[in-house]
Parts: sequence; C-alpha cells; structure tokens
Amino acid sequence: MATVHQCPLEVARPGPVPDVEGARHRSVRVRGINVHVAEVGAGEPVLALHGFPQHWYAWRRVAPLLADSYQLICPDRRGAGWSDAPRRGFDTYSLVDDVLSLMDALSLDKVRLMGHQLGAWVALHACLRAPERFSHLLAIATTHPWPRRSALVLSAWRQWYTALIEYPGLGAWVLRTRPEVVRYLLRRGVTDPAIWSAADLECFVTPFGDPARARAGQALHWQFVLHDIPRLATARYRSQRLEVPTHILAGAKDFSVSPKLLAGGGAHADRLTVEIVPGVGQLIPEERPELVATTARSLFG
Repeated sequence: MATVHQCPLEVARPGPVPDVEGARHRSVRVRGINVHVAEVGAGEPVLALHGFPQHWYAWRRVAPLLADSYQLICPDRRGAGWSDAPRRGFDTYSLVDDVLSLMDALSLDKVRLMGHQLGAWVALHACLRAPERFSHLLAIATTHPWPRRSALVLSAWRQWYTALIEYPGLGAWVLRTRPEVVRYLLRRGVTDPAIWSAADLECFVTPFGDPARARAGQALHWQFVLHDIPRLATARYRSQRLEVPTHILAGAKDFSVSPKLLAGGGAHADRLTVEIVPGVGQLIPEERPELVATTARSLFG
C-alpha cells in the first residue's frame, strides 16, 4: 500500500516549490517513488495531470478558478517537478499504474479527471484501463487513440522537435545543457509568448538542469516512440472503447497536434465531444485558463 506523508517537502531538488494561493503540498509514496502532490480548493476531487515540459505549476491559472467547487489534485509525474526521477517507468502503461496507485494512496475511489498534452494521453489510457474510477475526462491538447491513418501520416512532420530530445544519451544532454530548447517549446506552445513572465518560464526550465530529470524527459519521449507510435500506426486501439464521458479541448494553432487527428473518435466512445478553439496554441491552460475552468465546470457538473 502506498504511503501518504503529510510532512512538508524537504527534497525539492529543483528548488523551492513555487507559490500558488491556497495550495497545499505533500509527498506520497507510490510504486517505490516519492510523488509530489499539490492540492488547491475544497469539494469534489479533480485529478489534474500535466504535460511536457511542465509540472504541477502548469495548473496555477486554472486551479484558483475552480477552487470554490472542487479540490484540484495536481501531482508531478515521475521524473517531473518535485517528484522522484527514477530510471524506469516512463511508458504510458506504467504512468497509468502511477495514476491508479496514487488514487489508491489518497483513498480516491472515483474522480473527475483532467489532463493536458502527454498528461491527457495518459488520462485517456487510464479511462480505457479503469473506466469505473473516473466520472468524466477533460483532455486538453491531445489526440484520441483512434486517429485516421491518413491524418496521422500527414501530421507526422509536426513532431520534428522530438528528434532533439527522444534519443537515449543525446536527448538528456540537450535537455540538461540547452535550456533554450525547453524555452522554445514553451514559447512556441502559445500564440503570444509575451504572456510568459520570466519567473514562470524559468520555473519550468530549471528542473531539467538536474541530470535525472533531463534523462526522465528523454525517456518519456523514447518510450512513446517505442510503444505508442506503433500502436497508433497499426490501429491497435480499435478493439478498445472509451466509456468515460470525455471532452477534448484543442487549439486551432497547436504546433504539435493537428485538429485533423481528432476526427473519427466518436465511433469508439460512448460520449466523446471535441472542441477546436480558434486562435489558441497547445498550452491552453496558459492562454485561456478561464475557458478550461468553464469547460471543466460544464463537463463535471
């Protein structure tokens, strides 16, 4: 059984945990590692999974907008933020194991689920694996597991940047020694880079200076190449059905995920809706936090 530690975090390797009004922090022992969890608000639990290259702080603009009605539970994925960074466990199925084990540790039988980018991809797989654990899913800036093959092929070029960070050895070196790469991804993920404060930008860049976290970022992408891309290319998911009511929120100007990838998912889901937001990039929680909060309230009820 995983263990919850109520004591303050004392192993914050990237530096002090950034402040968000009303946020509470703790460390939870999950599958042999310490997972940092930030919680904001009170009410029905909402588990919020961040994407790459961010950590729990990615929800800093959204969480206060929902805090009056929900308790947002924002963990740092293994290898990200203030969680431990082991050498293994970065494939999607292992990350789903982390999510379900964290819920067990926190005595959460069923939650509303929200994920962004790679966090949304993990969230979708969690709903496929254990639909009884989730009442609803808000997936942001991701494709579903059933994109049409033609759309997948035609949009593959959008993933060019992953070649810099996915290969063993090289990817970790790039993330650790070339912070401008992470800054580029963060600035490229929004339509107006001026929305970034220097402090917030560096809050996401700094952790990659740790070799273990740089290696974790590389491993995350390499495992996607080894496992997820072949599953998508061979339509391995076609026998699976999404039972959890799901809404996908996508930016029309997302540099990585083409809106064309989102067609056709309804045939494999009980209730799947897609909303393309004009004039917005990949980092919708950064650019349009009020839209994320409003959509979450409408979906979660």
